[in-house]
Amino acid sequence: MNLTAFHWRNYEKHSSSCLSRLLAGARESWCTQLSAEHPKVNEAQTGTGISLRWPLSGIIITLIIAFCSCSGAKSKVEANTDSTVTVGVTSVVKRTLGREITLSSELVPFQEIDVYAKESGYVRTLNVDYGTHVKQGQVMATLEIPELEAQLQEDQAEIKNAANQVTRAQHELARYEAMYKALHLEYTRLNGVFETQPGIVAQQEVDDAQGKDMAAASQVDAGKAALDAAQSQLAVSKAKLVHDQTLFDYSKITAPFSGVVTERYANLGTLVQAGTGSSTQAMPLVRLSEDDLFRLVIPVPESYVPYIRVGDPVTVNVPALNRTFPAKVARFSVDVREDTRTMHTEVDVPNPKRLLVPGLYADAELTLDQQPNVPTVPVQALNHEGNKTMVFVVADNDRLEERPVELGLQTSNDAEVTSGVRVGEQVVVSDRSGLKPGQKVHPQVVQVMEYHESKQD
Repeated sequence: MNLTAFHWRNYEKHSSSCLSRLLAGARESWCTQLSAEHPKVNEAQTGTGISLRWPLSGIIITLIIAFCSCSGAKSKVEANTDSTVTVGVTSVVKRTLGREITLSSELVPFQEIDVYAKESGYVRTLNVDYGTHVKQGQVMATLEIPELEAQLQEDQAEIKNAANQVTRAQHELARYEAMYKALHLEYTRLNGVFETQPGIVAQQEVDDAQGKDMAAASQVDAGKAALDAAQSQLAVSKAKLVHDQTLFDYSKITAPFSGVVTERYANLGTLVQAGTGSSTQAMPLVRLSEDDLFRLVIPVPESYVPYIRVGDPVTVNVPALNRTFPAKVARFSVDVREDTRTMHTEVDVPNPKRLLVPGLYADAELTLDQQPNVPTVPVQALNHEGNKTMVFVVADNDRLEERPVELGLQTSNDAEVTSGVRVGEQVVVSDRSGLKPGQKVHPQVVQVMEYHESKQD
């Protein structure tokens, strides 16, 4: 039996006995008055033998008296039921809030390529296999390309021939220059005598010497042109050798970056086609994956896109290894896909100890939009009434106060309070359905349970 039921039963008993006594007293008074007025009516008749009717005024007076008595009893019951209620409370404290989101995705190598041959040829040597770690520039395979080897020999012969032509042109030019020098001196002397001592040298001799001088000068110019042509041909031959040598160097297939071989497609003696153009017969030799850096591609939901920043810290948890790795947001696409309403975001995960392997699933925990050292209350303390948010605060006299509050950053567990309460005040976090402002309560500090939310891809 609770307290209310106990008081109500006492109230009923008290009301019944009180009303009975009042009615009995009134009846006895009326019967005495009736006997005095009518002596023939004896006591026995007034007691039980005669059915008596009370005056209307007596009934009304009796009911008024009974109502007053009952009202007094009811007031006593209400006074007894005004008891103290125990409520769970917690204090307003300052803490750092931040939005967090957890997304799952697959670890992929930062770079992964199929390595093709630049030129067609037979595999002469294969230096790698599944799981082989290679450094950048390391030779992974060597091809045998007989056509290019023969072409290199032809190029070398052409270079030698062009070099001989250059030498011959140089000698011809030297001979032309010597002849020009002699003829030019002869013309200069004759012309000098002809001008200083007229009559000694004939004009015809001077003209013949001048003609020979000019012809020798023309031969010198022709020799220079021939030398330039020979040198140009030598340069062409050398360039052709460099071109063919470059193609031949592709017979040594090297690693474009450091990584690990995850696939091998060729064996010794395999004829591989050049991986250029639109050839459908081209077959890669190996697949190379970078293993010291991984990408974690995560689809960030549309509601979280405004909070993504390059450089934001990310905690990457790999359940298969039971380990976590520090990482950062490296890049994102800056647009939201229409079909999934998500934004392509990449997290770079360093792997210096080679613990991570391609294909592992990982959980990326991103911390977004932090607010350091702000007053907070648990979300269990908030009452939402239309556009207003209220909290119950326990005052110093243990009376409840209902206050409107303004909220800032909200998480799944706490909310920033910008106005309405002060740090250190106690707010009610237990059931508030039966509480009213001004009610006296007994506050009891309780531990608020936290809720962790995660979004899975």
